[in-house]
Amino acid sequence: QVQLVESGGGSVQAGGSLRLSCAASGSISSGNCMGWFRQAPGKEREVVAFSTGIGSPYYADSVKGRFTLSRDNAKSTMYLQMSSLRPEDTAMYYCAAQAGNQCWNGLQAGRYSYWGQGTQVTVSP
Repeated sequence: QVQLVESGGGSVQAGGSLRLSCAASGSISSGNCMGWFRQAPGKEREVVAFSTGIGSPYYADSVKGRFTLSRDNAKSTMYLQMSSLRPEDTAMYYCAAQAGNQCWNGLQAGRYSYWGQGTQVTVSP
């Protein structure tokens, strides 16, 4: 059984920074594909960034250069450092993990078997 627990959300002003954490427990290893998604009210869930466990993470164009995904495999924790936040970054942020040790289209939410409960990020102008 895999559990993912996010933390670190909050309210900041535009230009500010936040760091989200996703603590994983259960059958999660460095080879699992893990990602961050977000969903704003009235919008579909979208990928923010994901990591296959090897190589560099993928970033959505909207966050490239501002957000950084990292993983601490010893702690089974994934992070999302968010800088230069904008009001349009306001959303519920979710971490997710795929089953197995291969990444199957990390862009698609439907490929992820495990999800956290989400953490709210609100950016004011």
